[in-house]
Amino acid sequence: MAIGLIGRKVGMTRIFTEDGVSIPVTVIEATPNRVTAVKTQDVEGYSALQVTAGTVKANRLNKPEAGHFAKVGVDAGRGLWEFR
Repeated sequence: MAIGLIGRKVGMTRIFTEDGVSIPVTVIEATPNRVTAVKTQDVEGYSALQVTAGTVKANRLNKPEAGHFAKVGVDAGRGLWEFR
């Protein structure tokens, strides 16, 4: 199973090497990731971790998403991602 981290792109900047060469880099804000489900081979047919990141207002969620977050007891996040 792969391990990952969900983040949000904040912008771009550059860093300089000792030779003075400019290298463009991406700035990523890595907010805490919360596990919302553990999928197993026996039940789902594959093994994976489902995670969410960031925060979102409760009124921005549809009913199925709000129910899913309430069922597992975590704060609502910006989305759901799976790492297999």
